[in-house]
Amino acid sequence: MTTILVTGATGTLGRLVTDRLRDAGHEVRALSRHAPQYAVDLIRGGTGLDSAVCGVDTIVHCATSPRGGDEKAARNLIAAARRAGVAHLIYISIVGVDRVPLGYYRTKRAVERLTEESGLGWTVLRATQFHDLPVQLFAVLSKLPVVLLPAGVADQPVAAAEVADRLAELAQGAPAGRVADMGGPEVRTLASLARSYLKATGRRRAVVNVPLAGRTYRAFRAGGHLTPERAVGMATFEQHLAQRFEGAGRG
Repeated sequence: MTTILVTGATGTLGRLVTDRLRDAGHEVRALSRHAPQYAVDLIRGGTGLDSAVCGVDTIVHCATSPRGGDEKAARNLIAAARRAGVAHLIYISIVGVDRVPLGYYRTKRAVERLTEESGLGWTVLRATQFHDLPVQLFAVLSKLPVVLLPAGVADQPVAAAEVADRLAELAQGAPAGRVADMGGPEVRTLASLARSYLKATGRRRAVVNVPLAGRTYRAFRAGGHLTPERAVGMATFEQHLAQRFEGAGRG
């Protein structure tokens, strides 16, 4: 039996990874700022982090925040992992972090580099965005009478549960370096995804594509965040919507 630490263990992905590893018979330490046993702020580090990492064989690093601090958190985690002699560090990243000049993506790429240069055995998996991200986007945009979307941009959403399955598999294996990307089953225009969301939630809105400008928009329009050759996910966006909004009104 392996002792595995999961960071961000109270988040969407971290909870799923933790459950899968426990079901597989491993001793799993669930770490986050709000975890009942290993309540640690990675950005602050400290003795609580050292205690959480002590005796751990593998770390699955799921903790992240678009508000900032990921690089400092990774440095603290890696330093603690070195002191504890951790054998394997796994990091979940995003497809396109080296192609899309978005600030959050640059941070994810920086954490990839820290992982690669950590001196630990390491594995990095990049995945496309989870189904929940476009749902959250459309929930905000559909508050207006018209849903305005960036023209020419597609997405390839993947089920968080399927990414958790892959991370759990990697955590039970040897360090593998940068592994093959993981994308959802379909590359879809944002407009088609939005219409599916509106139908599932019973909302009537016009969907309008708006041309934008800038390097980040051009990179998204060019598909820098997509991996159509690695469309290995199985669950579709419509299946996610059906599960999440079952019983929603129509009209």
